[in-house]
Amino acid sequence: MNYYNEIKNELINNEITKKVKDYSKNRSDLTTYYNVGKLLSEAGKHYGEGIIKEYSKKLTSELGKNYSETTLKYYRLFYNFAIGHSLSDQLSYTHYRVIMQLKNSYAIDYYIKISVEQNLSVRQLQNLIKNKEYERLDDKTKDKLINNTTLAVTDFIKNPITIKNASNKEIISEKVLQKIILEDIPIFLKELGNGFCFIGNEYKIKIGNSYNYIDLFLYNIEFNCYVVVELKVTELKKEHIGGIEVYMNYIDKHLRKVTQDKTIGIIICKKNNKFIMEYCSDSRILAREYKEI
Repeated sequence: MNYYNEIKNELINNEITKKVKDYSKNRSDLTTYYNVGKLLSEAGKHYGEGIIKEYSKKLTSELGKNYSETTLKYYRLFYNFAIGHSLSDQLSYTHYRVIMQLKNSYAIDYYIKISVEQNLSVRQLQNLIKNKEYERLDDKTKDKLINNTTLAVTDFIKNPITIKNASNKEIISEKVLQKIILEDIPIFLKELGNGFCFIGNEYKIKIGNSYNYIDLFLYNIEFNCYVVVELKVTELKKEHIGGIEVYMNYIDKHLRKVTQDKTIGIIICKKNNKFIMEYCSDSRILAREYKEI
């Protein structure tokens, strides 16, 4: 078998396809680079690693495009990568170049999945990986993803939550923390997961004869439920849990419709007191530590 001619033909055909069929660029790229990678892998077994350098020089000379050794090695790496993972032609080869750098197979599958679901650009994907989104998921959530079991709204809330403090304000109170979050509310909602919508801050409710204010009031459209968020600049305390339970019960009684799921609560605090959460009676309440970036 003439591996070089096969590789050359694959690359030429791909360039032609990309020019006349714009809609199929991704599919053509992925198929071509997979096939080229496979041929390079087989050629390497027959002729040794040095064959890539030889092919690189010939392809660059004959096709007038820089097919460096690194480029060809990435095609081979992509072939081996594709064998172990389910790929989508909704993502570009550049997406997979980014994801291929990861070592954890489950993290790879996660980033492929959310890149497709959220139609992420390469830059957005890079930011998620940089911020260690998969690593900050709860271990139970990771198990659910691996076993393909039903997920809940609380499963994708990261721990810790990263809060971008662009103005470098000193966080000395809940009011300051709330203001920082509101400066870029879309980023904060993404930290919580998918489907979160902002209803309001300092949301007023009347309990008995007094008014109370929910720090952040949200709704999740995917899981059809209200979300109460309380902000604390101290470690988690028992009274924080009792307070948010009161707010959740109020929302369930006065706002929630029978077609909606029960309200969940999120306490964002300086440190996550796992002992208290471990023995908290209401599984709808989550405590999450926040980290400034």
